[in-house]
Amino acid sequence: MILVKYLGHACFQLEKDNLTFLFDPFLSGNPLAPITAEEADADYIFVSHAHADHLGDTYHIAARTGATVITTAEIASECKNRGLNAHAMHVGGKHTFPFGYVRVTPAFHGSGIPGGHACGFIVNFNGFTVYFAGDTSLFSDMKLLGEIEKIDLFLVPIGGNFTMDLDDAVHAVRLAAPATVIPCHFNTWPVIAADPADFCDKVTKTTSSRCLVLTPGAGVEF
Repeated sequence: MILVKYLGHACFQLEKDNLTFLFDPFLSGNPLAPITAEEADADYIFVSHAHADHLGDTYHIAARTGATVITTAEIASECKNRGLNAHAMHVGGKHTFPFGYVRVTPAFHGSGIPGGHACGFIVNFNGFTVYFAGDTSLFSDMKLLGEIEKIDLFLVPIGGNFTMDLDDAVHAVRLAAPATVIPCHFNTWPVIAADPADFCDKVTKTTSSRCLVLTPGAGVEF
């Protein structure tokens, strides 16, 4: 069993086998966040890039909890300079951890840190595979990733402006062919307004994937 909670914007919390995983923990300053950074727990933190709405409270949470930050080499270096636990990876890399393995995927977006690259993550939790796309445009290799990995859950941005929009995200679902998709990165601010119900309706009509919309603070078990 794996519990997936949506914490607003692009932040997710996953719980499996008594471990807690945070993805892009933007809580302080996030108008949708259902918890504070002080309330967040983590054993591992995944950071897709260093923009403030994704790096978020990473340093604070990692310092308080002792969590290991899994991220690109540039952000990992900054973590280590701060005395934090970090495991550096990069786009195309794959590594085995006690909970499963991680594959770092491309994400076509700014890095937010000199010399860096934005990324996404495919995480196989010993059999259950999550693709966290990060901030990205649509790109055709999502189909290749769906062929290499059997994706159980796709966490995909739909808000446009900084990432793919709703219609491009529907096409991303067709390419990656996940069993289930959950939209994120929408309605935090007016510039990324999107209707998740419309997204799910289009996913249901044009793909074989199941679509779920989570309100901030809500969770679902797989």
